[in-house]
Parts: sequence; structure tokens; C-alpha cells
Amino acid sequence: MSDPILVLFGHAVTPAEALIVVSVLALVALIVVVLALLRANRARAEIEHQAQEKTRELETQIAEVIRMQAETSGRLQTVAEVFGSRQSEMTRALSERLDGMGSRIGSSMSEASNTTHDTLRQLHERLAVIDSAQKTMSGLSDQVSQLGRIFADKQSRGAFGQGRMEAIVRDGLPEDAFSFQPTLSNNARPDCAIHLPNGAPDLCIDAKFPLESFARIEQAETDHDLKEAQQAARRDLIKHIDDVRKKYLIPGETQDLAFVFVPSESLFAQIHERFPEVVQRAYRARVVVLSPTLLHLAIQVVVTVIRDARMREEAHVIRAEVGHLMDDVNRLFERVMKLQQHFGQAQRDVEQIVISAEKVSKRGTRIESLELDDDEGDKESRTKPMKAASGG
Repeated sequence: MSDPILVLFGHAVTPAEALIVVSVLALVALIVVVLALLRANRARAEIEHQAQEKTRELETQIAEVIRMQAETSGRLQTVAEVFGSRQSEMTRALSERLDGMGSRIGSSMSEASNTTHDTLRQLHERLAVIDSAQKTMSGLSDQVSQLGRIFADKQSRGAFGQGRMEAIVRDGLPEDAFSFQPTLSNNARPDCAIHLPNGAPDLCIDAKFPLESFARIEQAETDHDLKEAQQAARRDLIKHIDDVRKKYLIPGETQDLAFVFVPSESLFAQIHERFPEVVQRAYRARVVVLSPTLLHLAIQVVVTVIRDARMREEAHVIRAEVGHLMDDVNRLFERVMKLQQHFGQAQRDVEQIVISAEKVSKRGTRIESLELDDDEGDKESRTKPMKAASGG
């Protein structure tokens, strides 16, 4: 038993020591196991405590859920009852509304049928009007075609410009202030001659404007055609202005100014836009190109000149009439002064009558109060006839 059984770290371990060591180790292991069991029991106790608390919480939550389920069930039952009553009311109201809507739809359909019938009738009437308008448009189209054929003819275009010019002149001037196509001393015949007052020479108007070249300008499709048409229009315009200057500007017989009438405002604007140098040349040649609007203004100026000349011719008559009027005014003034004197005399007479009336009134008052004095009365009776005789 005393023999060593193990050498550990240079120490011989005997069986007794080994037994003690084993016992100690066994005791330590037992203590560790006991401590582990105690810790496990404590942990199991805590787990059981937590499980009990969770169980109580779950029971509380389950009880709350059951209570809420009961409340929800009651509310659902109430809602079901309310929905049932509301559904019956809604069904009844819907039925009533459907009945009313059916009657209204029936009446609306009847009204719509009547309206549709009226609309169709009006549509037929308007179609008849449209048919009539279409026939009128066809007639207008034929008239426009005829007008186009008229403008295609040179003589017809000249008649159109002549007609517009004559209408403007007739509307603005008196009959004795113009004449159409008179013959001048050089056998030229202007389209219109306006007779100016005081023996002044006539003012000539030409309405035969060359429209062919300007029509070719509108019909040109290429730049080359446009250029050629513009050159031709410039040549024709210059030639026409020179012809007017040579034919209608006769010293002592016509004015040193002549008008060339253009029957279209757009053509007048085109001339000034495309050929301003030709217009300036015409001004230097004493030839003025006029549109219908400018011819109206020129006619108004001529009317003013004629009216002024006639007023000058009648100036002596006006002067004599003014003299007679002044004589009448002087006689009227004299008679008014005499009437004023008569009114003044009458006013003075009325004042004397008022004084006498006041005295009579005072005497009557004294008689009524018995305050009449004999001496004063005799004096008044003596003076009264004297004043009456003198006009008082």
C-alpha cells in the first residue's frame, strides 16, 4: 500500500494519496453535478414561472379576444338588422324610383319623339332652303363665269372701268359739272371731262387702263414668265401714260393735269408696289393714277371748288341781303326803344295810381276810426282834385 503507483511532477504518489485524490475529485465532481442540478432546477423554475406568466397573459388575451368576439358578434348582428331594415327601405325606395323613372322615361321618350319629329321637319325645311341656296349658288357661279368671260374681253373690261368711273362721278358731281366722252380740239375723246368754274379749263379722266399685262402677271407660273409679264406691264403702263399726256393735256383747253382711273384697289396697290418709278414718271408728266377711293376724294375736292366759286358769284347778293338785314335790325331797335318809352310812361302812371290808392285807403281808415279833422279834410278835398288834374 505504501509503494508508489505513480510519479507526478517528480513526486511519488502512493495508493493512499491516489485514493484521497480520487475521493477529492469525486467530491468535486459531485459538487459540480449538484451545482449544475441546482442551476438547472433554478432555470426550470424560472422557465416555469415565465411559462405561467405567459400562460396568464395568453389567458388574458384570449379572454379579451373572446370579449371582443362577443362584442363584434353583437355589432355584426346589429349591423345585420340595420342592413336588413335599410335594404327593405332601399328596395322600396328603389322600386318607387324605378316606377317614377319609368314614367319619366316614358314621357321623355314621348317628348323626344315629338322633338325628333319637329327636328326632322325643320331639317326638311332647311334642306329645302339649302337646295334653293344651292340653285342660287349655281346661278351665281354662272354669273361669275359670265363675268370672267366679260373680263377676258378687252372691250368689256374697258366698259367695266368706264362704268365704275361714271358711277363715282355721277354720285359726287351735279349734272352740269361733267360730260362723258366729249370731243376735244385734237379729236381726242376722254372718258370724262369735269367742268371747272370761272371758265377754267376742263379736267380729263381716262378709264381705259391696260389690264392684260397685269392679268399675265397673276397667271405667271415661273420666274421667267413673271419677269416677262412685269416688263410688258411696265411698257404698257408707260405707253398709256404717254398717250394720256399727249391726248388730254391741251394748253388753254384742258387742265395741265389728267387722271388715269384704275378700277381696282388691289391693282392700284400692285402698281405702286411693283412699278414705283413709273408712278413717279407719271407725276412728272402731270398724269395722276387714281384708285376708286382716290377718285372719290378728288371728286369731293372738285365739289368744294365748285361750291366756293358759286358762293363767290353770289357774294354781291349776299352783301345786299346783309344790308337789308341791317336796315331791318335798325328799325327793330328803334321800335323797341319806343316800346320801352311807352312801358316807362305806363310804369310811372301805375306808380301814381298806387299812390292815390294808398291815400284813399288811409282816408277810409281814418273815417272808420272817426278821426277825421274838418280842416284837414277840407285841405285834402282841395288838393285831391288838383292832383287828379295834374295826373296824380
